[in-house]
Amino acid sequence: MQAFPHSTTATPKAVVPPSLALPMIESHFPRQLHPYWPQLQEKTRLWLLEKRLMPADKVREYADGLCYTDLMAGYYTDAADEVLQAIADYSAWFFVWDDRHDRDIVHGRAGDWRRLRYRLHAALDAPRHHLHHPDPLVAGFADSVLRLYGFLPRTWNRRFARHFHAVVEAYDREFRNRTEGRVPGVEEYLALRRLTFAHWIWTDLLEPSAGRELPSAVRTHPAYRRAALLSQEFAAWYNDLCSLPKEIAGDEVHNLGISLITHEGLTLEEAVDEVRRRVEECISEFLKAEREALQLADELADGTVPGKELSAAVRSCVGNMRNWFSSVYWFHHESGRYMVDTWDDRSTPPYVTNEAAGEK
Repeated sequence: MQAFPHSTTATPKAVVPPSLALPMIESHFPRQLHPYWPQLQEKTRLWLLEKRLMPADKVREYADGLCYTDLMAGYYTDAADEVLQAIADYSAWFFVWDDRHDRDIVHGRAGDWRRLRYRLHAALDAPRHHLHHPDPLVAGFADSVLRLYGFLPRTWNRRFARHFHAVVEAYDREFRNRTEGRVPGVEEYLALRRLTFAHWIWTDLLEPSAGRELPSAVRTHPAYRRAALLSQEFAAWYNDLCSLPKEIAGDEVHNLGISLITHEGLTLEEAVDEVRRRVEECISEFLKAEREALQLADELADGTVPGKELSAAVRSCVGNMRNWFSSVYWFHHESGRYMVDTWDDRSTPPYVTNEAAGEK
């Protein structure tokens, strides 16, 4: 179903600053919304409480306004309700983990981060054994991963685990870069960002949403892989574009614009223009890649029942790649996660706690 024209929340239409407005997204990428979204929002809120991932007062005050479920309900619109619920809970966990990682850096908790890193690796390989871990972040991760592992064969589970092990290690590299004040070079940053933004995790999750694991020949086909990569690059670089002013103010080191300023000698204005150029190029290049990926789907429909089913699954995955553009775009202008000007302390998001849970 097509979503409300601009917002899935009860708030008025988001006002997009001209410097961040992308007319092509607003005109050529109609926003979609999974019909399960209202229940999704309620159940993910309850899951955050049940798993103690956020204090009750912060869930009550901030959870809906953070729009985490809006982001997923606008992306995986073909998913079965239980699949979307598992993805949305996992996504909410991911944001909470990202916040813990940031607070561990800000407060110099290297030991806490190191222990969490090892525990996440262990929970990824044996989630059932970590469901009752004393650190809510570990237990919540184990719960969400175990549910995700129940939809597709073990080959998909192993691929997901392999991709997320790499994400955890990328977060560790970011931890070290930030604590050392080291700004990575542009190419190094782009490679690292593909991992910290979890490009291949969100791409993997297209498959349970479509109801089947795709053969390797399809996943690695240049048309499919390029469309998938462009949808994720857009999201990561648009996030960098929106975050650049506050991250410069906060002495951050992980942002494409900051790498361009530090290593390419660009001014702030030139860096903004360059990141925006890359974002807009992702949109135009995706439209070409989308056509090629849909042509691949047509070719897979070879007159057999398996061919028809595989073709439909690829079409579903490519359609959801398209959804990612509008969902990410509006999320950045509706979520309280990015409304820094409304925070009492611009260095501390109001929806986080500064304690290292599980380490008290």
